[in-house]
Amino acid sequence: MRIGTFVLAAQFPGQGPGEALHRAVRSAEAAEESGLDSVWLAEHHFVPYGVCPSATTLAALLLGRTRRIRVGTAVSVLPNHHPVALGEQAALLHLTSGGRFSLGVGRGGPWVDLEVFGGGLDAYESGFPEALELLLDWLREPRVAGRGERFGFREVAVVPRADELLDHGSAPGPEVIVACTSPKTVRLAASRALPMLLGMHCGDEEKAEMVALWRTAAREAGHPPEVVEGAAHVSAGVAQIADGPGDAMETLVKTMPGWLRQGLDAHVTVDDRHRVMRDPVAYTELLCGLHPVGPPKLAADRLAATAERTGITRFALLVEGSGDLAATEENVRRIGADVLPLLT
Repeated sequence: MRIGTFVLAAQFPGQGPGEALHRAVRSAEAAEESGLDSVWLAEHHFVPYGVCPSATTLAALLLGRTRRIRVGTAVSVLPNHHPVALGEQAALLHLTSGGRFSLGVGRGGPWVDLEVFGGGLDAYESGFPEALELLLDWLREPRVAGRGERFGFREVAVVPRADELLDHGSAPGPEVIVACTSPKTVRLAASRALPMLLGMHCGDEEKAEMVALWRTAAREAGHPPEVVEGAAHVSAGVAQIADGPGDAMETLVKTMPGWLRQGLDAHVTVDDRHRVMRDPVAYTELLCGLHPVGPPKLAADRLAATAERTGITRFALLVEGSGDLAATEENVRRIGADVLPLLT
């Protein structure tokens, strides 16, 4: 089982963006120090829900500060990026880190980002498959041309090539993973044998159904059984470790609703469509009930149960729910010292 952290760089009430980013960096460094497997970095624009606007830039910093841990984006929002520019960055990080970088991509939401960066609503609603295909071509081929509806350009050389390995033991290019929230995207990822990132709002039953759908679609696409069964999907969640049975949940219920309220309320839709926001307290309580929140034994049991029910053995766990730097570092340390040994 491979346990990693999910870093939002969340800005809690009363904090500035610099404080949130410093906590994000320190939590990633603590994850390596504590023996965790990976760090997954979120990307947001114009909202305090997460103040990291470029997951690849933060990944570059963390890859330079670490030596062992895998660093991935969760996710780079593809409608806001040109796929070739993102592919160049991914190849650069893959090569210079010796194969420690994973590129997670997703569709994002119908937010004002689409207006600011020029992608437009079509890039969100219908343009994701074309952008993903161009990105994959860039990471796999020596020369690429844009022949789609949105991206059209003459054939150019791919420089640097993602498969020009510095370390012959690493993969031939960065891992690409797709955030999936709908059956359509599950089938798209499966058709290309790309593993899924499944959100922290989903329970085990829903994740198991998505894994089953992915496997069916991957088989129908002609992928061999070992590829279908060996896909390394990632389950996002929340982790808070404390000795008392209710202490961890109490910590998160005190802190997370304030962050969720200001962070989610700040999202603006590009077309002024109506949106229904979750109740922050109820959502926090839901997350505490789904994920490893509690004493180490309970946390380990919940991770093991999710793995058994879904077949997923990679986890990206939000560890900054307290909003406090020292508490976040201690939370990461306890996952490494008290939870990981129970999972081996």
